[in-house]
Amino acid sequence: MKKTLSLAIAALSLTATAQAHQIWIEQPAGKPAVVRFGEFAENLREASPGYLDSFNKVSATLITAKGETPLPVTKAADGFRLSQKIGAKDGLVVDSPMNALRKFTHGGEALQTWFQMNARYVPDPAVAVAPKLAIDIVPTGKPGEFLVALKGQPLPKTKLVAMVESGWEQTAYTDAQGKAHLNLPWKTQYVLRAMHIDRTPGERPGADGPEHYDAIGYVTTLTFVKPDGVAPLPALPVRPPNKLPAAAAPAASASQ
Repeated sequence: MKKTLSLAIAALSLTATAQAHQIWIEQPAGKPAVVRFGEFAENLREASPGYLDSFNKVSATLITAKGETPLPVTKAADGFRLSQKIGAKDGLVVDSPMNALRKFTHGGEALQTWFQMNARYVPDPAVAVAPKLAIDIVPTGKPGEFLVALKGQPLPKTKLVAMVESGWEQTAYTDAQGKAHLNLPWKTQYVLRAMHIDRTPGERPGADGPEHYDAIGYVTTLTFVKPDGVAPLPALPVRPPNKLPAAAAPAASASQ
């Protein structure tokens, strides 16, 4: 049943909207942290049964002054819930490869792509952080400046998008050192997103044997709350989660 669901999800071509999907980290007041999947700027959070089932495994690591601690993650209907909330001075990183390969158009060519999604939360965007994830966005310590790194190395000429729930976005591109500057006016939660397509083909283990892919799509976000600035505009109306084709619905229900 789970295989049927994965195949159904894989069969859906990524539209311009779906290509913008990302995971990000939310820290509700007084509650455990949650990893969401959807489009933050459009107030869209995918659900299960549905597109949230694009992930089998989500790994989370809490970063404190004492070191790093893996955290248990539990799948819920609206996201992946962590076992505890993030402390006021703590950070968090998340790694979540997608289950199924997807068709993705890059440079006018449709590629069988394996998407690997990462997310990071920092308590203070003004404090420098070293990159850790396969693709990572980290603050440099300079106001409004961020570094995008791939496997620890600066990633130049990369689009960096800052988003808030009102739908406001700002775009910048990294320089030769992988750094970009953003003007962030709002006193609110931000999610920054970057993406990189590595067109090196390869294979990964699959349920029925090795699966060939044409490229790896790396997507990452950085979440933080800016403590000062202009009062934010209201969030956009909540968009309902995307629905799977009717043929996939029984499999999605049975797999839970």
